[in-house]
Amino acid sequence: MRTPKLLTAVLLLNIVPTVCAQSTAGAAPQHHLLPVPASVRIEPGRLPIDKSFTVAVTQHRDARLLRGVARALLRLKARTGVEFSHEIKKDAAAATFTIQVSGPGEAVQSIAENESYSLRVAAQQATLKAATVVGALRGLETFLQLVERDASGAFLPLADIADQPRFPWRGLLIDVCRHWQPVEVIKRNLDAMAAVKLNVFHWHLSADQGFRIESRRFPKLHEFGSDGLYYTQEQVRDVVAYARDRGIRVVPEFDMPGHSTSWFVGDARYATAPGPYAIIREFGVFDATFDPTREEVYRFLDKFIGEMKSLFPDAYWHIGGDEVKSKQWDSSPAIAAFKKRRGLKDNEALQAWFNQRLSRILQKHNKRMVGWDEIFHSDLPKDTVVQSWRGQKSLGEGAKQGFHGILSAGYYLDAMQTSAFHYAVDPLPASSDLDPAAAGRILGGEVCMWGELITPENIDSRIWPRSAAIAERLWSPRSVADVSDMYRRLGRVSLQLEEVGLRHLSGPDAMLRRLAGTSDIEPLRELLRLVEPLSLGQRQRARRATQLTPLTTLGDIASPDAPARRDFSALVGAFLLDSSRDPGKRQALSREFQRWRELAAEIARLAASSPQLQDAAGVAATLTELAATGEEAVSFIGEGKTPPDGWTAAKLALLDRAAAPQGLVRFAVIPALRELVTSAGGSHPAAP
Repeated sequence: MRTPKLLTAVLLLNIVPTVCAQSTAGAAPQHHLLPVPASVRIEPGRLPIDKSFTVAVTQHRDARLLRGVARALLRLKARTGVEFSHEIKKDAAAATFTIQVSGPGEAVQSIAENESYSLRVAAQQATLKAATVVGALRGLETFLQLVERDASGAFLPLADIADQPRFPWRGLLIDVCRHWQPVEVIKRNLDAMAAVKLNVFHWHLSADQGFRIESRRFPKLHEFGSDGLYYTQEQVRDVVAYARDRGIRVVPEFDMPGHSTSWFVGDARYATAPGPYAIIREFGVFDATFDPTREEVYRFLDKFIGEMKSLFPDAYWHIGGDEVKSKQWDSSPAIAAFKKRRGLKDNEALQAWFNQRLSRILQKHNKRMVGWDEIFHSDLPKDTVVQSWRGQKSLGEGAKQGFHGILSAGYYLDAMQTSAFHYAVDPLPASSDLDPAAAGRILGGEVCMWGELITPENIDSRIWPRSAAIAERLWSPRSVADVSDMYRRLGRVSLQLEEVGLRHLSGPDAMLRRLAGTSDIEPLRELLRLVEPLSLGQRQRARRATQLTPLTTLGDIASPDAPARRDFSALVGAFLLDSSRDPGKRQALSREFQRWRELAAEIARLAASSPQLQDAAGVAATLTELAATGEEAVSFIGEGKTPPDGWTAAKLALLDRAAAPQGLVRFAVIPALRELVTSAGGSHPAAP
């Protein structure tokens, strides 16, 4: 699951991060809904939201639904500034907004839960209808996204929406092992998941760097394997209940037989090698493994799962199963003899043996196995779910053989790719050769937020808003694929996500103030428009981080998908396509380059009094060179002059150097600058 595999996955996906299919969002008047509903029609007219606004819940009224409505009303009040009654009435006749729900839905939410709803906004009343509470919760989020404001006040546009998800499994993995995330971080991200209709929280609870849950039956697990940073069983129950209140399932992951060092810190009896073991502070793949040949290992896992199952009511249980190093297995004479007795030809067959035994234990406890690609084996039960980091081809191969699957390749957030890149990844693309039965086994996908480079301070800006784009890919029809329209709506939804407590927009400013030691951070904020953080692999090659590394640098603050990647590219594109040579377009670029020069000087001033900003000073120096290059290219193109011999080659070499990591960030404007330089050099026509 780590970076080398991610790079392989990206190559396998062969993704171009732009798509040309038309979105259903193109109808006028425009809406800002994300995910786009399965069917949506916006009509002229409005339903005002004023002091007379009232809500009625008819038919089924349970506590979960009423809590969901109450939360929605608080957000509506805060967003509109309108004072209205929060009483949830029973009579629909006099209500502005009526909610009709047929029943509670499943006692334990599953992949079969009905999440569909309809929402009709007429001139006098809005009506939300759903078969289940979960469907109503999804509809409430759409209702909130519909709210508009103008000089006359808040209102809902008239609308007719019928909606249901494309995939039943739409998840977010958060790794709390490599860096600990407290309950409040988990809860605010659950709220954000609900806002964009994600429905599975994949809680990665054990790895080499930490065992993060209290076990009363085996207390040494958390006492010795967590540095004291773990969730009590009461906290776990609270999080699971909090998630259920928002229509989100919780699937735990306890990684085995590899990535398992933290299991053995307090008790090495179940490891292949005797130890002693210590929590791993570095990141990577390590030697510690469970011993799959000893019966006491399975008795231990049976008891552990038996204890944990009461905390996690979901039908699925994730075993990890990835990146198992064979060093300990290969060094064990007992394991060699076991493999020979059982006719197991290699360590892959040995791991399959382990997984089969583990699958039977899970079945005993009424759980279904989920694991990464490495668990795939024909002898496992067909209701096993394979989570693929390898891509659609691997996912499809499993589906053809009868296994369910979820896609994560292309959804790894630590790759620091753009929202457009992730948006182009589809668990079931139009090019798929799967027959309907096999296609039906593709359950959906999961966003993966691995924990090497995240803390409670920066986790929100790493996950959001990019995950909202992926949420649309997993919910909306495949035809909803217009990248520009996605970005238009994503900007609006990103602001709304602050309403549920996310700090993806406010958090970076607080970190910048501490980094600079001053409130004068506007130059740094402007710089962050132009740069993006390095991917995990790039970061580890540039300056290796461990669990003890303070994640407080500019590279830890910068957000992926920097605004200038699109804004500056649009400026360049408008200039190059302008056959009339409008001086305004040239002036706009000249002002941008002049600001880069000024910015470099301002950042150098800040860096002089803050040693932690030395990286920023280096970036600023490169920015000066980039500004000069851009100005020269614009001048050549604007005046119709040919650059001197060697100019183009020299400037492209400069851009190649600038495209490499600059400290712990990378420039997002290099592709557009490269287009300017090649156009100035005559590689492309300057204008049509």
